[in-house]
Amino acid sequence: MLTTLNYSPNFDLKKRKIKDIKFIVFHYTGMKNEKQAIRKLTDTNSKVSSHYLIKNNGEILTLVPDLYIAWHAGISHWKKYKSLNMNSIGIEISNPGHNFKYKKFSKKQILAILKLSRFLLNKYKIKANNFLGHSDIAPSRKIDPGEKFPWKYLSKNKIGYWHTLNNQKLLKERRVKISNLEKIKFIKNLYKIGYTNKTELNKEKHFKILSLAFQRRYRQELINGIIDQECLSISENLLKKLI
Repeated sequence: MLTTLNYSPNFDLKKRKIKDIKFIVFHYTGMKNEKQAIRKLTDTNSKVSSHYLIKNNGEILTLVPDLYIAWHAGISHWKKYKSLNMNSIGIEISNPGHNFKYKKFSKKQILAILKLSRFLLNKYKIKANNFLGHSDIAPSRKIDPGEKFPWKYLSKNKIGYWHTLNNQKLLKERRVKISNLEKIKFIKNLYKIGYTNKTELNKEKHFKILSLAFQRRYRQELINGIIDQECLSISENLLKKLI
């Protein structure tokens, strides 16, 4: 696949094996403008990078070759994996993020995300449910790529996955309170999906952080960290798809 080379020095010198690549992790750049983001990702002093960057116009930059470990995930967990840099390809998408007037991803960016994801899926046999957001693998630190990321659209093209529930039914369940036992069931569902059960926070704060991460991905219209009947239903439906 044709990309523009703009190499970053921020990667591990030792190559990994193709079989080590299990996940794709999406990020937004979270900087005021695109030039600053590219400068940071290619600056030796920043100690951060990704394998690819998708510009506002949909152009795809290669920053780190796939078989080298880029520094994009940081402290992270998913299922039995930790420090996901070793097992993932990182894709940054140019977007100012929540600190600088978070905006919708452009149509050209979304088409580029789909094109690049399909290429990587086929090349490395990535499972549909192994396309993740930074907030999925580091929910206590990160909120990108955020609630405007097109997970539902991508899932229709077998990139990531989405629930199969009726939207009108879900709307009726939104804000409907559930019991404490049902809330625990929801959190256990998240653990089974892959979210981390490791935290230094107290239980209540940890549950809220996980709920926010889940909502940013699967219930993007309302992100409040409150576990309701809609959240529980979505988590149960997603689990059925994974089994």
